Amino acid sequence: MAKYKITFKKSVTKDLRVIPKSDIQKILSKIDSLAENPRGEGCIRLSSKESYRVRQGLYRIIYEIKDSLLVVNVVKVANRTHVYKSS
Repeated sequence: MAKYKITFKKSVTKDLRVIPKSDIQKILSKIDSLAENPRGEGCIRLSSKESYRVRQGLYRIIYEIKDSLLVVNVVKVANRTHVYKSS
């Protein structure tokens, strides 16, 4: 399987600033694993959007997959209680 390129929406850096450093390492590791298999174990397709989510502890990583370009675009990273609310 081809390796996907990981891209981030600009707002993700702001999302990561409020997360404790110990959790950021785990989240970034999970995001790196998406390059190998973006539809791997624990991946759930969101019904209302053309996006997916994966869990990492109390946090959710929302991302889009563009198969034709081999790109995984991380859209949002937030605590599970806040991640689905629109900003």
